[in-house]
Amino acid sequence: MPDRLFEEPRLAEVYDLFDSSERPDLDPYIAMSDAFGAQSVIDVGCGTGTLACRLAALGREVIGVDPADASLKVASLKAYAHRVRWIHGTTKMLAGLKVDLVTMTGNVAQVFITDEEWMSTLRECRGVIRPDGRLVFEVRDPLKEAWKDWTREQSYQVIEAPEIGRVETWVDLVDVQLPLVSFRHTFVFQRDGTVLTSDSTLRFRSKTEIFNSLFAAGLAVVDVRDAPDRPGREFVFIARPD
Repeated sequence: MPDRLFEEPRLAEVYDLFDSSERPDLDPYIAMSDAFGAQSVIDVGCGTGTLACRLAALGREVIGVDPADASLKVASLKAYAHRVRWIHGTTKMLAGLKVDLVTMTGNVAQVFITDEEWMSTLRECRGVIRPDGRLVFEVRDPLKEAWKDWTREQSYQVIEAPEIGRVETWVDLVDVQLPLVSFRHTFVFQRDGTVLTSDSTLRFRSKTEIFNSLFAAGLAVVDVRDAPDRPGREFVFIARPD
């Protein structure tokens, strides 16, 4: 089940407003799609579709898959969304497809809490990647303990949203039982006083665990890069069918 942050329509509508409209964190994925000559891409956990639409604007054949219907409805209203095939569901619904590149950006690769979920996702991704294709995803380095910054003081943001008004948000750390970390997003809609919360849990796998899981899924690691938007705090894995 998707977190309320992505499934609640009112939250999905303001989600993009708390990020830079340019989304520089997605630039490396665009660059890699060019470098790999990827003409077809599946974005797993595409959310509100920013990467999918950017790739579609470049003429790529793009599929965006996500379990949160509210996020997909926001995605469908963006420029170039009509060039994207949107799938409401999970990687289990991708059987039979073949593409050059599969991506998982943001926290997507860490929402798979159990080993069974993670391994089935990797195997399903491998099943749709062409022999010379790639899987690219990012994960936070658990040694950097990113959750220590997940406090109201460190995360507080406020925006003025068109037709919605002032919206405040922050994150509170709820529990740390490694490798699992739980936290809560709070949103306050000042116009009518509505307060909405969304609870999330991420799994922090070590670099070695990621290597081993990719190997077990029939994927070979081609490269591990730094994430430009979080230098020294995140790994970007690039793998291909073994």
